[in-house]
Amino acid sequence: MRAYTEVSPMEAKHGGGRLRANRLFAAFWEWAVRHESKTVRKIRQKTLADARGWVLEIGCGTGANFAYYPAGTQIVATEPDSEMLKRAQRKVQELGLKNVELRQAAAEEIPYGDQGFDSVVSAWVFCHVDDALAALGEVRRLLKPGGTFIFMEHVRYDKSRFWRTAQDLLNPIWRRLLGAGCNVNRQTEQAIEDAGFHIQRLERVATGPLTSPTIYGVASVGPR
Repeated sequence: MRAYTEVSPMEAKHGGGRLRANRLFAAFWEWAVRHESKTVRKIRQKTLADARGWVLEIGCGTGANFAYYPAGTQIVATEPDSEMLKRAQRKVQELGLKNVELRQAAAEEIPYGDQGFDSVVSAWVFCHVDDALAALGEVRRLLKPGGTFIFMEHVRYDKSRFWRTAQDLLNPIWRRLLGAGCNVNRQTEQAIEDAGFHIQRLERVATGPLTSPTIYGVASVGPR
């Protein structure tokens, strides 16, 4: 495993996304993953079973997915927050993994060449990214022909007038909690399709009163 390169937050803001260092949210997220529901764990297990070959995980957080990847995969895990990466590195060491490389990078600008990965994974990431379409463009650029985009994301509850209104009203407050920038009203399914992906499989499940529903599934790159 190669060590990741850490960038100072003072130098981190640029056109391709923001690098961060949020110790409070990293500690909270590590606690939240440790206490996540059986439903969320089953989503991880079921969805990541589709990963194969060379895998890029964007926004790996504290490394919650690492234990679920199939044998034989090689993982490159990126994360914009250096405090998250410190915890992800500890997770790699705790699990004794030799197939995970960590790299600090924003989802809007991944420092790898075109068409280098068989699978790209995002897990509760697109609620945070500054520019979802730019990040999805990077996913598309990085996938090999025939590769798959594997996603797990909470989205706006468009089917419920009450909950979508509540999400829209509360989002400005929610996104400032812990300084993390999470948005509860992102329409990520539509964004995936708008970026030129064909959704092959999608499931939807309730995961919380405000960050619900969660969608998870697999998409492939459509014609350019």
